[in-house]
Amino acid sequence: MKRLSVQAPKGVVMIRPHHFGPNPMTAKDNAFQSTDEARKPSAIATAAFDEVTRMADGLSAAGVAVHLFEDETMTRPDSVFPNNWFSTHSGGHVAIYPMYSESRQSERRADIIEMLKNEYRVQDVIDYSGLEKDGVYLEGTGAMVLDHIGRVAYAARSNRTNEVALERFCTHFNFEPMVFGAVDRNGNSIYHTNVLMCIGTDFALIGTSMIPDAARRQEICARLEETGRQVIDLTIDQIENFAGNAIELDGADGRVVVMSARALASLRPDQVKAIEVSARVLAFDVPTIELAGGSVRCMLAGVHLSRREPAGTQKLYAATSDR
Repeated sequence: MKRLSVQAPKGVVMIRPHHFGPNPMTAKDNAFQSTDEARKPSAIATAAFDEVTRMADGLSAAGVAVHLFEDETMTRPDSVFPNNWFSTHSGGHVAIYPMYSESRQSERRADIIEMLKNEYRVQDVIDYSGLEKDGVYLEGTGAMVLDHIGRVAYAARSNRTNEVALERFCTHFNFEPMVFGAVDRNGNSIYHTNVLMCIGTDFALIGTSMIPDAARRQEICARLEETGRQVIDLTIDQIENFAGNAIELDGADGRVVVMSARALASLRPDQVKAIEVSARVLAFDVPTIELAGGSVRCMLAGVHLSRREPAGTQKLYAATSDR
């Protein structure tokens, strides 16, 4: 369990929103979004702030390096999901992505990129965001689920995943693209691949029944298994409860699989046991954040970079505001 893995980053970037609320401009193609009429917007915002704070504290306690940034604006309702606009890669590479919804394009922040350059060894930053002007989108590790071991980028077709942008990313970052169709119980395209699947070092969570093409479904499972992983099949109900929206991280005592309390509650004991062969499950209660159609994986942008200094000399996490 303590074996190091290029699949599991040691650090993450998180955004703590001060004015969170489900984004009406992304609801049309995100069937995972929901509303809460029982609470006032201010109560929802406060609850989301607290959920992010507890999760950042919990990850830090587990030995994960947490870089927590604040968003005090009222114009970026989905800023809590930074994995959609940037990703980091071993060898010192950073990618910045084009976002489908205009309401999300302002989430890109220069201060986060500068932090990465200051604290980690960044060799280059490739910015694809200019593709937005051409109506071409690729929403980061929401649109792609990356196998850093097998060098495969799994991507479900949607408004937020353009195959031209995907090919360009894969050429630059040395991944093989594997594109497939995936639909929910109503036949609508899954908006982001990372609600459908999670790839760990020794396992993969995936809702295979949501991939209509049987041949492609079999091919995907075969590619995952040929890297030595156990494929853990998720039901549609489990996907709807965000069981696929998880991420493997490297903590102080070995690897942890981070998911929401709702996701964990949806898993069968045998599925949890299969995960825990190689990693400990760490769950956080984020029901307010999940109103926006994303869960724990969406909240975490993994840092696959080498530090400029030993981790012990860095102040990894400090809450800048208490509430």
